[in-house]
Amino acid sequence: MLPFLKYLGDGKEHTLRDAEEFLALEFKLTPTERAELLPSGQQGIFKNRIGWARTYLKKALLLESPKRGVFKITARGLQTLKSNPSKIDKKYLEQWPEFVEFQDVSKSTNEVKVAVDLTPETTTPEEAIELAYQGLRDQLAQELLTRILTCSPTFFEQLVVELLVKMGYGGSRKDAGERIGQTGDGGIDGIIKEDRLGLDTIFLQAKRWQGSVGRPEIQKFVGALQGQRARKGVFITTSTYTKDAMNYVSHIETKVVLIDGQHLANLMIDFDVGVSPAASYIVKRVDSDYFDDVGS
Repeated sequence: MLPFLKYLGDGKEHTLRDAEEFLALEFKLTPTERAELLPSGQQGIFKNRIGWARTYLKKALLLESPKRGVFKITARGLQTLKSNPSKIDKKYLEQWPEFVEFQDVSKSTNEVKVAVDLTPETTTPEEAIELAYQGLRDQLAQELLTRILTCSPTFFEQLVVELLVKMGYGGSRKDAGERIGQTGDGGIDGIIKEDRLGLDTIFLQAKRWQGSVGRPEIQKFVGALQGQRARKGVFITTSTYTKDAMNYVSHIETKVVLIDGQHLANLMIDFDVGVSPAASYIVKRVDSDYFDDVGS
């Protein structure tokens, strides 16, 4: 917030886009850092933080918005810069009643107060929600893996088929399920259609595993694929893969996708396999176009 306010210190009007360019240079951000997204992938972290810096400074009456998308420092903002603060954060802004009132309105329920109080001073509300969501998702993924490890090998194979069908492979679940365990090859657990028309097939190996899966196991699977003249395979495990195993599949002609336990659990969550919705929250923002039409 302090660099943002300093940028407006010339007393002139500035756009949010110009402020974004200035702050990117100020913090020496690389293009990759500027493009980094929140966990949901729906908004950039950098733009999100600039937006909230603007909101907080505006609520504390340190800047004003003469017109849409344009900002200018206020007399209070200029006085703040003259006091030469080492930093400006939410705690610093609480010296002004207008900002305190804004925070009180934002934390109108006990549930929201808890969520906000548990986050660092530099965390924006969207980031707090995203972090909380990611924490719940990670916990769910671990619970899924724990449950899978207690299931039978047959159930695990059926789970894998159901997941792939929901992802768009294999046509119907019945069609895909009939293929599991029918190849008679020790290195292959099943076959599934790549698409609903069956234009190509994918060979599967689904193993619950203790410890990391190494290169020898992947080589056995690739050998089984070559014996079937197969070009594509998916190896799914509840554990992890060694670097040697991952490096091996990146240097062979046969296309082999390795799915570890964490990736498997995340796919199950994304495609609603073994999980069900517990709650849903929709974050809304002001529709500026709506209010622009009102004044026309």
